[in-house]
Amino acid sequence: MRKNISQINKEAIITVLLYAFYFCWWYYFAYIYKAESNKFILGLPSWFFYSCVLGLVVINVLVFIAVKLFFKDIDLD
Repeated sequence: MRKNISQINKEAIITVLLYAFYFCWWYYFAYIYKAESNKFILGLPSWFFYSCVLGLVVINVLVFIAVKLFFKDIDLD
């Protein structure tokens, strides 16, 4: 049972770190990034594209990798 708790804690820490990374990414490009006022990517303002579109793709890839490498099926009984 102790091994299950340590695995659950490890998965929770990884999840929180991934969320913190995503929030920092989104915040930087949404509020700090100084884009040229007329720069558009795929018809979207560059700050929006980087924070919402590219950020979503990046975090989805990172979550997929984290789940494949670090998460394990455990019996909760």
